[in-house]
Amino acid sequence: MMRVMQAMAGSQFGGAEAFFVRLAIGLHNKGLDQQLVIRKHPERARFLRDHGLDVTELSFGGRLDLKTRFAFKRAVAEFKPRIVMTWMNRATQFCPVGDFVQIGRLGGYYDLKYYQRCKHLIGNTEDIVDYIRKQGWPAERVHYLPNFVSAENMPAIDRKNFYTPNNAPLILALGRLHKNKAFDVLLKAMGQIPDAYLWLAGEGELREELEALALQVGVKPRVRFLGWRDDVAALYAAADIFVCPSRHEPLGNVVIEAWAQGKPVIAADSYGPGTLIQHGENGLLVPVDDVAALGGALQWMIRNPDEAGRMARSGKRTFEEQFTEGAVVERYIEFFEKVAGGA
Repeated sequence: MMRVMQAMAGSQFGGAEAFFVRLAIGLHNKGLDQQLVIRKHPERARFLRDHGLDVTELSFGGRLDLKTRFAFKRAVAEFKPRIVMTWMNRATQFCPVGDFVQIGRLGGYYDLKYYQRCKHLIGNTEDIVDYIRKQGWPAERVHYLPNFVSAENMPAIDRKNFYTPNNAPLILALGRLHKNKAFDVLLKAMGQIPDAYLWLAGEGELREELEALALQVGVKPRVRFLGWRDDVAALYAAADIFVCPSRHEPLGNVVIEAWAQGKPVIAADSYGPGTLIQHGENGLLVPVDDVAALGGALQWMIRNPDEAGRMARSGKRTFEEQFTEGAVVERYIEFFEKVAGGA
């Protein structure tokens, strides 16, 4: 049986980290022999081990972290993988040289100087694949493999838990509280829809700043900062509309998640959502950083529930055709078998 090692040195929270976990479990359920190497994260390691996976935790510190380099090399020597797939820059830099096929998995427009020793690169959007090829990578060594999201359904969380009226339009947004996510634009747009409430799930360095902005623009009584959540499906079930206002979003996992949960989507026309969404068919697109346009789209969707429902159903079909776990995991297995055979 082919052995695959995956290395992720990412942060505590994030879309790439969440997909790494989903993919590792999905591949394991299909019988792939894996070893995982991750940055120290006891909860993530415990979750993966509970699903039957072997996990090695390393510190993945700075460039002079020789302990991690040695331990990574030892893990490779003991497991003897045919393929090592490294996620993002840091894990790729720490990967030792060995008798295996190294694959770099990119979920953004990274500096390719960190990937020179990789035999193949994966981009999770067609646009990222085009970016890699334009940097001079041979087309046959660059591959598009999309993400999948969980289609797990959960009962709607009780709105009373967050002091939200049952009859009020409820908007949901998810993500790290970072400038790229443009939650400042969303908070300002909330001023145009005075009867609606917003649940914002996520953590990050801008939390205090965003809470202050919500107070400043007069929407704080209708905004709930939920922090990082593990019950996302229950949040989707409670919400009426999902919004992704990001200035920069290479893929837009959250858009696919909303489709999987049958929710209508409004998104800023950044790279990922702009590629995924067909405006007026499976969602609405608005210009990036346009408060008035976002507020107007929210108003329209609230006032036109039949059209919102139609878009939600169309989004669900898009998810079922392209982004289910079964379809994407099978593509990864076929890819691993191909590159392992042809090196």
